[in-house]
Amino acid sequence: MIDITKSKSMLTIAMVMVVLACAGPAKSPETGKYALKVPNGLAFAEFKGYEGWHLISISQDGPAMAAILGNPEMIKAYEAGIPRNGKSFPDGVKFAKIHWVPTKMATFPAATVPGRQHDVDFMVKDSKRFGDSGGWGWGAFEYDSASGKFAPATTAATPPQGNDAKCGFACHTIVKTRDYVFTDYATR
Repeated sequence: MIDITKSKSMLTIAMVMVVLACAGPAKSPETGKYALKVPNGLAFAEFKGYEGWHLISISQDGPAMAAILGNPEMIKAYEAGIPRNGKSFPDGVKFAKIHWVPTKMATFPAATVPGRQHDVDFMVKDSKRFGDSGGWGWGAFEYDSASGKFAPATTAATPPQGNDAKCGFACHTIVKTRDYVFTDYATR
């Protein structure tokens, strides 16, 4: 005779094991720079892999030089003519702007190249999260070359940064007609 109680228990255990197996391993908490967040939830981890994104353009603003990078969705949007065509960038596009202090190249002093890293700034289009700042969220993270660590920028940073996810909104309102984006996709 089959023991119904024992069969139900074994079935329950089997079902739990299947659910756990399908769920996969538990995610480990982010560490290092990827554990950082600015207030209102914009996290460095949202930009994981930015180091390998495509170059949109370069710039020099004051004493810093920068490379502006975009995730694949951002590059597709630029290639589709946004913002020149008057359309807005779609949710999910992301920028990373890496700033360095320029220096002369040791082996070819006529060339100016990136020296020590100063900071990295991020932008993400997410109309639901950032509807009251043009649909964009910003994050600025200062880099300390002595420790090799990042920290969220503050109003004491150079230049001063609001340290929440809307820190770039006031500055970017002058390009509202370009969906709050300054940078053009550089000709290749």
